[in-house]
Amino acid sequence: MNPATAHVPLVDDELEVLSSLVPLSEQRIIELGCGAAQLARSLLTRWPGCVVTALEVDQRQHAKNLAQPQERLTFLAAGAQAIPESDARFDLALMLKSLHHVPRPLMATALGEVARVLRPGGNLYVSEPVYDGPFNALVRLFNDEGTVRAAAQLALDAALRTGGWEPVAEQRFEMPVHFRHFEDFEHRMMRPTFADHAIDDAKLAAVRRAFEPHCTSDGARFVRPMHVRLLRRCG
Repeated sequence: MNPATAHVPLVDDELEVLSSLVPLSEQRIIELGCGAAQLARSLLTRWPGCVVTALEVDQRQHAKNLAQPQERLTFLAAGAQAIPESDARFDLALMLKSLHHVPRPLMATALGEVARVLRPGGNLYVSEPVYDGPFNALVRLFNDEGTVRAAAQLALDAALRTGGWEPVAEQRFEMPVHFRHFEDFEHRMMRPTFADHAIDDAKLAAVRRAFEPHCTSDGARFVRPMHVRLLRRCG
């Protein structure tokens, strides 16, 4: 089958993709750029033998995470480019829509840090949004991530060329995204706590005009195309 025409599955829970690619029993896991750590919390519920260390640079989100503690889940305020953990400590590293948020000059450093804290044979799961589709076209009106997303993929390619990693698997899928109304979209996408998209009245009105044709009585539904790359730390 031609990969370009192969069916891309719709996946509501990315934990399904992760668990199909890597073992999740008795794993020491680090997540870089955890956000609200929704996947980590769900993972620990389903695989109680795992432990997760979750890093986040957004201080407001980090404070929210600390206010919602969970057994076997540790939160640290730190970025992927300077991981405050010892060498070879983890079995699995997760970067869920976070590699492209690492400053471009520091992406190689971040991947080097991930290699340092993974044991030989440990896995790095990188999930990045694809720069394509109606949802991306809407978001790029106020936050065009084309350059940084491409840089994230190039950083992974460069890391593979160092010989410190080997490619294991790639997978593409789509995730459903639902907004109740435009104000829901504005709050979640246009005014996140970790970034200032310089939203003025004119930009807000332009995005609203582009958003409204997608609205129904059930709100607005989109799909976000995703690309997963799984790398293994060489011994």
